[in-house]
Amino acid sequence: MTRLERTVRTGNRMGLRADSILSTALLAELIHPGPKLWLVSGWITDVEVLDNRHGTLDGLLGDDPPAMCQLSDLLNLIAAAGAQLHVVTRPDQHNHAFVNRLRAAVADKRHLYITFDPKVHEKTLCGRNWMLTGSMNFTISGLGDNEESVTYRVDDPAVAQAQLDFAERWKEQA
Repeated sequence: MTRLERTVRTGNRMGLRADSILSTALLAELIHPGPKLWLVSGWITDVEVLDNRHGTLDGLLGDDPPAMCQLSDLLNLIAAAGAQLHVVTRPDQHNHAFVNRLRAAVADKRHLYITFDPKVHEKTLCGRNWMLTGSMNFTISGLGDNEESVTYRVDDPAVAQAQLDFAERWKEQA
């Protein structure tokens, strides 16, 4: 396959947001989940990532599809589809609401691994053959307000390397 890469600079001045790239990547992973999905970010909020108010994605989102899909909703569906979901974030109170909601949502706990790492600063979401990485935390400000640089890669050797590196860094969770 041909390696694909796109860097997007987001923020109010640019008039661009990263949530459309994020939702597209997560929907692709839901349709064809990989064995592992890694979300590595120092700060995570349960942001809205998908607008389903018109019901256009009801067939993908299950029996009781949400009108506005939050990050934890899509991650839960991906875990339910069989992927091991690995979340690495800082042990800060800010992140606990997201982690607690995700823990409550994922029925099969064998598909959910949470690691609190006080040193994590990387911001990457890495799926089957793609990765979204850059300066953006997975928060409201990161997705919309802040000026960020985010690179989306598909079929790049760096994706496979990131999967290996994450498994090595957080061995107890791999």
